[in-house]
Amino acid sequence: MTQHTSRLCKCYLTKKESDGALHQITLPPQSPNLNSVEMVWDEVDRRVKEKQPTSPQHLWELLQEGWKSIPAWRWRAQGGQPEKYHRILHCFLDRKDSCYSIHQMAQMGVGEGKSVGEWYGPNTVAQVLKKLALFDDWNSLAVYVSMDNTVVIEDIKKQCRQASSASRLRPRPCGWQEPFTSRETPEQACSHTDGHRATTCPHSQSHSDWRPLLLVIPLRMGINHINPVYIQALKECFKMPQSCGVLGGKPNLAYYFIGFVGEELIYLDPHTTQSAVEAGSGVDDQSYHCLRSPRRMKITNLDPSVALGFFCKSEDDFDSWCNLVQQEIQMKRNLRMFELVENHPPHWPPFVPPTKPEVQTTGAEFIESTDKLFESEEEFEILNV
Repeated sequence: MTQHTSRLCKCYLTKKESDGALHQITLPPQSPNLNSVEMVWDEVDRRVKEKQPTSPQHLWELLQEGWKSIPAWRWRAQGGQPEKYHRILHCFLDRKDSCYSIHQMAQMGVGEGKSVGEWYGPNTVAQVLKKLALFDDWNSLAVYVSMDNTVVIEDIKKQCRQASSASRLRPRPCGWQEPFTSRETPEQACSHTDGHRATTCPHSQSHSDWRPLLLVIPLRMGINHINPVYIQALKECFKMPQSCGVLGGKPNLAYYFIGFVGEELIYLDPHTTQSAVEAGSGVDDQSYHCLRSPRRMKITNLDPSVALGFFCKSEDDFDSWCNLVQQEIQMKRNLRMFELVENHPPHWPPFVPPTKPEVQTTGAEFIESTDKLFESEEEFEILNV
């Protein structure tokens, strides 16, 4: 999405002219059928180029017209949503039994030394998500959080080739043929009719030797302010097709950055109080979609503590990301804001892929991290430039 956003603005707008137009463009919410964002931007880009806009206002009108011409990308509250949509939504509901709820994040944060209600920096959020993913038996996502500004290819491939908990005949929230109801939990949905929990599930078997990878790279790009030497490298990361955004913001103010235009970052601001949502077929889930226009801020105003996110669906996708990093960042000494190495550093403790603890309860007491002393911290700064 970032590449297309930047290309459109570079082709048709000057920085001065764009100030009054780009921020008015409202990105559509995620498609119920989960279409690729890149596919949508490709289609919009094609339609805009056919009309050749002559002014910022004309471009804005064409972009609005482009969104309306792609009905599959429009979310409608009254329309029936697919099963996968409701499964994803259920994972983020404000309920203690939802895997990624605020309750679970707060509890798991205690294991990271954060009290309930205390501010979570990007690194803390990444560590919490890594631990919570171990209890997500619905999908086989592998979450890898780099440490010491170093991404180890050998460790990632070892983790992604490891069988997930779903493929080891563990119960998982499968078999939901209808949208979830507020009275049905994932564990209940996986039960037999005689009231006993299922021990196997046909959807639990792994169909690939590679688990989809969510790669998170926590970084500290300065002391009090972002070091300008890292700005170009940050832009290069946004251009990568595997990029899924950046966690960051300002002190005590979190944003989700999705791209850049010139010397400004494009971000989504989640700070809107919403009523709690219960799962169901007729639920009004508008608050789970982007209803506010993206905003912009100068890159130099970004807090230096960030976490880069990348998603690699396949091993080839990961190999492609590694090649991009080596070409666009590693080969340019002044852009190296993190390291990408082939083998596990010998002075590090042995890498053991994380697994779900064998416990029968939930909460932050699940995991006592064995590598806590080696995890990235919020206070470090990279000094290899």
